[in-house]
Amino acid sequence: MITEKTITKTNTMGQVSERLARLSESQTLAMAQKSRELKAQGVDVINLSIGEPDFNTPDHIKEAAKKAIDDNYSHYSPVPGYDELKKAVCRKFKRENNLDFTPDQIVVSNGAKHSIANVILSLINQDDEVIIPTPYWVSYVELVKLARGKNVLIDAGIESDYKIKPEQIEAAITPRTKLFLFSSPSNPTGSLYTREELKAFADVFARHPQVYVISDEIYEHINFIGSHESIAQFPQIKDQVIVVNGVSKGYAMTGWRIGYIGAPQWIAKACNKLQGQMTSGASSIAQIASVAALDGDNSCIKEMCATFKKRRDILYNLLKEIPGLKVNLPQGAFYLFVEASYFYGKTDGKTIIKSTNDLALYILNDAFVALVDGSAFGAPDYIRFSYAASEEQLINAAKRIKTSLLKLV
Repeated sequence: MITEKTITKTNTMGQVSERLARLSESQTLAMAQKSRELKAQGVDVINLSIGEPDFNTPDHIKEAAKKAIDDNYSHYSPVPGYDELKKAVCRKFKRENNLDFTPDQIVVSNGAKHSIANVILSLINQDDEVIIPTPYWVSYVELVKLARGKNVLIDAGIESDYKIKPEQIEAAITPRTKLFLFSSPSNPTGSLYTREELKAFADVFARHPQVYVISDEIYEHINFIGSHESIAQFPQIKDQVIVVNGVSKGYAMTGWRIGYIGAPQWIAKACNKLQGQMTSGASSIAQIASVAALDGDNSCIKEMCATFKKRRDILYNLLKEIPGLKVNLPQGAFYLFVEASYFYGKTDGKTIIKSTNDLALYILNDAFVALVDGSAFGAPDYIRFSYAASEEQLINAAKRIKTSLLKLV
């Protein structure tokens, strides 16, 4: 039997630093680890907890990496990235987003999470406020804690498709506000903002030039309604926006660990300085492979996106037929964020459901399907389903979950 205690590990090695003690363990990674442990024991677990494409990296990208090895890209790379990759990023921004950046405004890092951490640690002082819409990606609030900043959360539920309004941002801004941090398309909800909605946000930030915006656009290419819209497109806030992106999600390159920012030059220089003391440059081979990804044939992106859309429709239609679950239809990424508070107080005779954490553990133990409790994303009444899995797995998972939930009375 798996319990909450087996997922939340405690420190037994002595007293850690205060900054580390303030951080929470990543619940997405913890549930994925528990799923792997059960599989190693021979249990047929369907893992819908991890945010990773289940595709392999396209062949032309792998071939570029092999050539990079033969071409002896085996030495330390420049801290902010190779010039050829930074130029490729600039071309990508112009071609796909109509954004103008120069190579000295680009910093390549070890994944988009590293990029976000660099920006936060470069800008935030103790007690500076960072506005974050809820639900949020798990690491946002933890990175702000690491910088000794203060998280200011704006709630949005399923009724608004998990999207906030500009007047909520305006009301949250104080003299201590330094950053606004959000993702579109969103992890964990799959929601995305339209150009008109982003324009309304930009008008707010234009009135508050001391507030910077981190726009996490890592799911840009997994978009089911058309072209991606970036808040960086609005000239009135050009000097306030840091765009974060990478190759992990769109190109199925999670293990290659390449993320990047496009930012005002002084912020890029600050991130370069920090990264030089923390990690130095990202993998030389992965950087050259990323040039091939950004400049190469992008038909692979469209094929993967079409597959994700089909999977979304399958899982959405199955989950909405399960009594007690509230489901909306997301427009991007590869997640369904499901409201499940209906099951509070219900029991199968052995387990009483008091939270969605209890519910996720019950489903793992009874249905052998791994999900992530919404409290990891600042939304404790919800559960995240990842549909980065085969159609057969999604169908089987939904059947198992329905059978288990019908036991709860």
